[in-house]
Amino acid sequence: MLHFTEDESEIDDPRFFFAKDGKYNPKDELHATLDAFYNEKTFDDNSTACRFPARLHWLTSQLELKDLPEVTCKKYDKILERLDPKSVTLVFPAAHINSPASMFGHTFLRINSSYNSKLLSYAINYAAAADASKENGVIFAIKGLVGGYYGTYSLLPYYDKLKEYRDTEARDIWEYDLDLTPEETLDMVRHIWELGDTSSLYYFFTENCSYNMLWLLEVARPSLHLREKFTYQVIPLETVHVVEEQKIITAKNYRPSKRSELLAYEDALSDDAKEKVLGLLDKNTTIDKIKEDENLSLEQKQYIFEASAELLEYRLMKGKLKKEDYLKRFHEISSARASLGKGKKIEVIEPSNPDLGNRALRTSVAQGWRDGKPIEYIGLRPAYHDIRESNVGFLRGTQIEFLDLELNYYEGKIDLEKGTILSIESLAQRSVFFQNLSWRMKTGFDRDFMDDDSHYILTVGAGASWGNKYGYIYLLADPFTYLNTNISTGVGTSAGVVLDRSESFNTNVELTHRWYYDQKNQWLVNFSENYRMSKSISLQFSYEYKQRDSGSQDTYKASLNYFF
Repeated sequence: MLHFTEDESEIDDPRFFFAKDGKYNPKDELHATLDAFYNEKTFDDNSTACRFPARLHWLTSQLELKDLPEVTCKKYDKILERLDPKSVTLVFPAAHINSPASMFGHTFLRINSSYNSKLLSYAINYAAAADASKENGVIFAIKGLVGGYYGTYSLLPYYDKLKEYRDTEARDIWEYDLDLTPEETLDMVRHIWELGDTSSLYYFFTENCSYNMLWLLEVARPSLHLREKFTYQVIPLETVHVVEEQKIITAKNYRPSKRSELLAYEDALSDDAKEKVLGLLDKNTTIDKIKEDENLSLEQKQYIFEASAELLEYRLMKGKLKKEDYLKRFHEISSARASLGKGKKIEVIEPSNPDLGNRALRTSVAQGWRDGKPIEYIGLRPAYHDIRESNVGFLRGTQIEFLDLELNYYEGKIDLEKGTILSIESLAQRSVFFQNLSWRMKTGFDRDFMDDDSHYILTVGAGASWGNKYGYIYLLADPFTYLNTNISTGVGTSAGVVLDRSESFNTNVELTHRWYYDQKNQWLVNFSENYRMSKSISLQFSYEYKQRDSGSQDTYKASLNYFF
C-alpha cells in the first residue's frame, strides 16, 4: 500500500506519508501512521482514519487495533455508496489510426456496481497532468520521458470515458472482466481513495497509466505478481497479456468505436445509399427525397438515416460542425429514422482480440544470401509491431517500432544492418465516409543509401491508402535526408500492397523510386511473406533489391522471429 520498490516508494507526494522519511523508511511510516490514528486532531473528513481507510482496515485486521477514536467520514461514505463496488474490469482502448500517441493503447479500470448497466459504473484512470495539444510536441515528448509531469488518479463515470475514447477518439474498446471478489474490490477502492489527492512523477515508458493500474490490482489481491514482469518499459497491451497470464480474466467484451460502426454501415449500404448519406449531411438532398425514393428498400432507408446521425455526431466531435446546427439536424434525422419503424441492428464484425497479438519484445535470427554469398543476421526489437507482421490483435495499417537493432555477419565481419530509433506508419484506408491521410516517419540507421554502408536517415512522408477485406494498397511520397560525411537529401515515391486476409499469412510488396538532389536515381524493391506459426513464433521470407553506385544488390533472407 506504500508502493515500495526496493528501498523507495514510487509515490512522490509528501502528503502520502506521516513520517519525514516515510518515502524511504516503511518501518518509520508504520509507527507514524499508528500514532496518527490514535492521536486524531480532527474527527471529520480531514481525520487520518477518513483519509487513509485502506491502511486503517489492514492494520486493524493485522494488529487487532482497539479503542481507536471515533470519526465521521461523510465524503468517503458518500463515494462508497455511489460506487457500490462489487467487481473490477480492465479496460483497453485500442489504437486510433491517425494518432501516434494512441498507438500503444491505454488501460484503466472500471469499478462495477450492482447495477445491471455497466455505463453507470465508475472508471479509475491515471494520466499525466499535461495537455499535448497545448505544448510543443518535442518538449512534450522529452518531458514525458524524463518525468517532467506529475501523474494523478481520477474517478469518472464510465460513460464519460467511453465518450472520450470510443466516440471522440474513435478507438475500439476491449473490456476484460476480472475475478476479484467484492471484498478485494473494496480493498482496491479504499486504496484509491487514499491516492486521490496525491501525485507522482509520470514516465511515459515506465511509471505510466498501465503500470499504476497494476499497483491497484496487486493491492486488491497481494498474491498477484504483475509489476515484476516489467523492467525498462510498460506497454499498455503488455499489461493485458500479463493479466491474462495470471488467469484472472473471466470474460471479454468488445465495444466498437464510432469509426468501426460507420465502416459497418458502409459495408451494409449500396453505393447510391452511401452517397445519399453524404448528400443529406452536405444538404445536397433532403429527408423527404430519401423517404420517397422507390429504388431504396426500407432497410436501406433506415441505414441511411442511422449512418447520417452517427456521421453527424462524428463531425461534431471533430469540430467540423457547430453544436447548434448539430442539435437541429440530429433531431430531424433521428425523427425521420423513427418514422420508419423498428429495423435490424447494424452488425459490426468483431476484430481479433488484442490479447491474441504477438508480444512486444522480438528477437530474430536469419540466414540470407547477398549477391550469392551467405549472410547471417541477429536482431532485437523492444517494441512493438510492424506492418510486415501478422495484424492479429493490432489495428490494420499501423506500425510503431522503437530501437529495432539488427546486426549482420558477412564476408568475415560484423556490421550494422539497421538501427531504427523510431518508425511509425499509419496507412489509413480511405472510404466514402473517411478520407484519411496516410503517413509514415522513420529515424535511425539503414543501408538503403547509394553506397553499401549504414547511414543515419530521417524521413517523413505522406500519401493515401485504399483497401478491402483482402488487403490494401498505398501510395506515399517520402522526402528524406541522409547524414554521412556529407548531407544527402531527396524524395522517394513508394507504391505498396499488403495482403492480410489470412490470420496466418501476411504478404507485403513495396516498390520505391528515389530522386537525389545530386541528380542520382535509385530503385528499391522489398518483398516479404510472413507466416504466423503461433502467438510467439513467426517465419518470414523476404527479398530486397537495392540499386547502388557500384551496381545492383540482391538479398534473400529467411528469418525466425520469437516474441515474448
